[in-house]
Amino acid sequence: MNKWMELADGVLEGKAITNEEALAILECPDDDVLLLMHSAFKIRRHYYGKKVKLNMIINTKSGLCPENCGYCSQSSISTAPIDTYRMVDKDTILEGAKRAYDLNVGTYCIVASGRGPSNKEIDHVVEAVKEIKGTYGMKVCACLGILKPEQAKRLKEVGVDRYNHNINTSASNHANITTSHTYDDRVGTVETVKEAGMSPCSGVIVGMRETKQDVVDMANSLKALDADSIPVNFLHAIDGTPLQGVKELNPLYCLKVLALFRFINPTKEIRVSGGREVNLGSLQPLALYAANSIFVGDYLTTAGQEETEDEKMLRDLGFEVESVEEMKASLAAEK
Repeated sequence: MNKWMELADGVLEGKAITNEEALAILECPDDDVLLLMHSAFKIRRHYYGKKVKLNMIINTKSGLCPENCGYCSQSSISTAPIDTYRMVDKDTILEGAKRAYDLNVGTYCIVASGRGPSNKEIDHVVEAVKEIKGTYGMKVCACLGILKPEQAKRLKEVGVDRYNHNINTSASNHANITTSHTYDDRVGTVETVKEAGMSPCSGVIVGMRETKQDVVDMANSLKALDADSIPVNFLHAIDGTPLQGVKELNPLYCLKVLALFRFINPTKEIRVSGGREVNLGSLQPLALYAANSIFVGDYLTTAGQEETEDEKMLRDLGFEVESVEEMKASLAAEK
């Protein structure tokens, strides 16, 4: 038995991997990556079988953000040529929900740029969510920035199931990425979400000049936060941002990162997210031997893979999409 399978067996027995073992995953020889992914798949299959969760984003408010996040084309310091607009109307949000439903997407993600939502923006999202829940019954995730407790309570009451607020990087690397808010601000919002009774979603962006230890720390921080869903993004460096031209990743390393997150967070939804197309390239299918969730369609300001290509990829892998009806049943069971 290879050492990665022994490590996976230990995880399935309830053992946490050590820091040294975590670093060894990221330093796995390239020739052994298939053995590593096979071992990660043993954990993934134990908890999720061959099911894949689909998620779709709508960017309801673009640009106009006062924050200075170095990776983001929507930040105050970005010169990237993106579309900028204030909150879209309710009909546009509902049209996005219908498209997601028609594509058998289980989770519809309502995203808006900015430090945090105004109460008026919360009102707007609340009205849209009421109709989405009444019409489609699908899982709704909101991602609106730093959240106040009373805002979180309103979102929960109207039926928002999940709230996303990424830690993005490690505590020690955070100040290298942004100075307009702190790492603790981000952790605080995740805790606010949990206190309101919504499912916490929090993830990372890999490839922002962090060390391998930083990546291990990110995975462990999300374990400590008990995030239910963990989007793993790979930096898609955008011209006009401080991180333009940064290209530290290669497909095999990205697979090692996904395996690491599965080993450290074995029971959680691991979502291969933004940047998968440009960083994983032709190895995208292998990502799903560790991850059990993907975004379909476009991201916030960058294009994703065509939905038909995602469908073909999943079909060729022999994986099954978790349907909207299965998602509804899961939500009912949680309640």
